[in-house]
Amino acid sequence: MESSMIKLIFSIIIAGLCSVYVAQTNDVEDLTPDSTDYDNLYIKKLSSDSLSTSFAIWIKLKVKLHKHDFHTEHVYVLEGSGDFTLGDTTQPIKKGDLITIPKNTWHGVEVTSKVPLKVVSIQSPEFKGIDRVFKSHN
Repeated sequence: MESSMIKLIFSIIIAGLCSVYVAQTNDVEDLTPDSTDYDNLYIKKLSSDSLSTSFAIWIKLKVKLHKHDFHTEHVYVLEGSGDFTLGDTTQPIKKGDLITIPKNTWHGVEVTSKVPLKVVSIQSPEFKGIDRVFKSHN
């Protein structure tokens, strides 16, 4: 009796963990904006909890220099290319590049490709939109 109860509890835990994993899986390569009729930025939230928030972002022109007071950010380039500024350095980025942005670090990008720059942005902790500060002279 104890053995079958342990197996049942174990099965429930495994099933719960599997459903959480499946619920958080996104095929980001095939993501498209819900509309192509956007001026510069299209942002689609992929997931969010107290630890992190992830977005798919399409950029036609640029993202102005800004920083996040409380967040680190990781940006993975899925499509397109651009010139990415991180702190005092600007360098080209392309598909497959991963950029790590420490909190409180100025960053932005200018798109250099004919197609929009498509990235996945993961911010930690949860992003609520209240700590983004734009640089005044860009």
